Amino acid sequence: MIVFATSDKGGTGRSVTCANIAYRRALAGKEVAYVDFDFGSPTAATVFELGSAVSRLKKDTGVHAYLRGLIAEPTRLDVQSLAEREVLRRTFLDPGRLYLVPGDPGGGEFPVDEGVVQRCRALFRKLDEEFDLTLVDLSAGRSYAVDIALRATAPRTFKGIVTRWLVFHRWTRQHLEATAALVRHEHGILRVGAQWGHDAEELARRIRYVRAAVPDASGTGLRAAQAEWLRSVDTELTRRSGQLGLGRTATLGTVPLDPVLQWSEQLITDEDVLMPSIANPETVGAFTDLADALTDDSKWETL
Repeated sequence: MIVFATSDKGGTGRSVTCANIAYRRALAGKEVAYVDFDFGSPTAATVFELGSAVSRLKKDTGVHAYLRGLIAEPTRLDVQSLAEREVLRRTFLDPGRLYLVPGDPGGGEFPVDEGVVQRCRALFRKLDEEFDLTLVDLSAGRSYAVDIALRATAPRTFKGIVTRWLVFHRWTRQHLEATAALVRHEHGILRVGAQWGHDAEELARRIRYVRAAVPDASGTGLRAAQAEWLRSVDTELTRRSGQLGLGRTATLGTVPLDPVLQWSEQLITDEDVLMPSIANPETVGAFTDLADALTDDSKWETL
């Protein structure tokens, strides 16, 4: 299975959530590849704590260089053996494995031609053959990265491979409107996908939404007036999300607001919850539930 992740704009928690989903699948004994396809800001290595490994790489060895035809294959980094945090090097179950296919620092966006699309398609096919789950972290918004992914997975040339899409957004009015536009409006994912041969209705069935950094609507820790206001805002956002097609029946999961994710975008281990208790167990639970629902056909199809 190949899962593409995008968002209406930056700052949605897309990359850190996707990294934690990949980590949770690897902990469950699965072989997982994470592809940093964010051309404008390929910084997933920081979330995986692979900064030192990336700094030792030669120039033009990542996804950007591969797509441009400069190298035969992009680099892969084994998170278990190369992570700077010791706990990440000893928590994986056999045969679980997690690899990062990094972007090139400072890569930037670039125009798309058929050669780029063919190389991209070949990479996706190879990764799908080797891994249980390949998670492709795309650039935010209407980007070349999204266009390449849609072209490379057009049904006439990409048969037999299961693909799914996650679209991340924060729980605000601005993000709801922007997310609906990203998917459904002119130049959105559905219409662009149709231009490249996707069936728009089928593509829509392969898209789910993830609400990120959602505050506790119960108002815990707030003054009475603040708690009442927050509940009213949550009610209005719930109503509006339903109107836009982003309601609960299309939402795969919700990631709560967590101080660790706010201040240190990182993989959250079980030890972070227990020794010392710096992360919230609800956050780990959200990541685990997302990872399970993403790869469980029965859970995915019931939404």
